[in-house]
Amino acid sequence: MKKTRFAIVGCGSIAKKHMHVINNYLENGEIVGFCDIDGDRAGKYAANTAGKPFSDARSMMDAIGDQVDIISILTPSGIHAQNVKELVGYGKPLIIEKPLALRLEEADEILRLCDEHRVKIFVVHQNRYNRPVIKAREALESGRFGKLVMGTVRLRWKRDQAYYDEAKWRGTWTYDGGVFTNQASHHIDMLTWFMGNVESVKAIGVTRLSKIECEDTGAAILRFTNGALGIIEATTATRPKDLEGSISILGEKGSVVIGGFFMNELVTWEFIEPDTTDDTVRKDFTANPEGWGYNLGEYLKDAIRSIESDRAGLVDGLEGRKSLELISAIYESIETGNEIKLRFVPQRCRLGVR
Repeated sequence: MKKTRFAIVGCGSIAKKHMHVINNYLENGEIVGFCDIDGDRAGKYAANTAGKPFSDARSMMDAIGDQVDIISILTPSGIHAQNVKELVGYGKPLIIEKPLALRLEEADEILRLCDEHRVKIFVVHQNRYNRPVIKAREALESGRFGKLVMGTVRLRWKRDQAYYDEAKWRGTWTYDGGVFTNQASHHIDMLTWFMGNVESVKAIGVTRLSKIECEDTGAAILRFTNGALGIIEATTATRPKDLEGSISILGEKGSVVIGGFFMNELVTWEFIEPDTTDDTVRKDFTANPEGWGYNLGEYLKDAIRSIESDRAGLVDGLEGRKSLELISAIYESIETGNEIKLRFVPQRCRLGVR
């Protein structure tokens, strides 16, 4: 079978997971290039692999571009737009770690460039592929929830000072953002995927324990265009250890709660009208299979299928922009103290400002 060959741009901690998944979950995945501005770090990733190390992305593609099927951009969030500008001309599909960018105008520029060059773009929100999430989404699409009432996500994680000190870009407005942008972006994506478009948001954020520029703790109340409400509770100041990453979906005909560390364990599956599949869901879809990176593996497999069949991916650039717009509105609300209506132009949001 034909191999799918990846070029990795950005060799930080998240690259370890992508490398593991490509090598262990993709039957015919292969990494042919590693790029990082720290050439030594790229060299360490490339050691004992068939991939070649580079310290410049264009130099990498000029040298081995004919061997590359997909470029994975795993750099700090604040330079995703710069990476795309450098690489889109090579015509290869782009997989970009969340978030798509830090500023809406940068996201729009990414989408425009990819359209111009007819390049497929995928934003990494792999939790959509968690087994309990897949079944909950099927229940939503079949109408089992009825009228949606409320959706809630909780992120209660521990990120101590050592985590932020490990990389200088973490927790900065220019390159990262706070808990809403970094850790909770997966949960924000999941909330809107289930609950629909957001009409308005009111938020507050504080920095309680970590010495960073941005918030380590925040809360937001959302009003969806369908009339339902939403709550986002997010903190990296949980001590002494991680507690949960969960989503609750409440409707007039049923309730589902998915917990665990990253919305990967079924907690509640209750509907007024029983279905013949309910016992199977509770028995066989309560959690992902054991192993590190299952959901990312499923995400990458689906991205490859969409490339080969020339269809849209589940999380394309437009989907990635949706969560970024809400995150930007959350920060606008924190800065102004106002309820922010979506489809807005950020004025006070500091995210991505240089």
